[in-house]
Amino acid sequence: MQATVKWVDGAMFLGESGSGHSVVMDGPEDHGGRNMGVRPMEMLLLGMGGCASFDVMSILKKARQKVVDCRVEMDAERAEGVPSPFTKISMNFVVSGQGLKEAQVKRAVELSATKYCSASIMMEAAGVEVSHSYEMIEAQA
Repeated sequence: MQATVKWVDGAMFLGESGSGHSVVMDGPEDHGGRNMGVRPMEMLLLGMGGCASFDVMSILKKARQKVVDCRVEMDAERAEGVPSPFTKISMNFVVSGQGLKEAQVKRAVELSATKYCSASIMMEAAGVEVSHSYEMIEAQA
């Protein structure tokens, strides 16, 4: 896996993935930025949420669950001072579907957390307290 991050100006950077996709990262105005992109630490959080969501949806599709919407709501805490790494991250999956089986949703979240999501497993290995929960919403037919 490869990536390139190029300075644009101020606190703005353009990240390009090895697969050819780009994203703008920028800092707040009080740090020389113009607030025109996500912060780098937000990118880590988004990446972790994307990784876990990919797993959960893949597992639920294989289990033939009729999912119509899935989101993960994340809340992160960071240490005071510099550096300020994440210390705690909570992930709450909100899965909407028709006739969802709770055992399947629970299993998908657990498998992502313990076996498949490289990003959340890496965060835990680095000492971040990561918690996972889920909610189910019955969708209209």
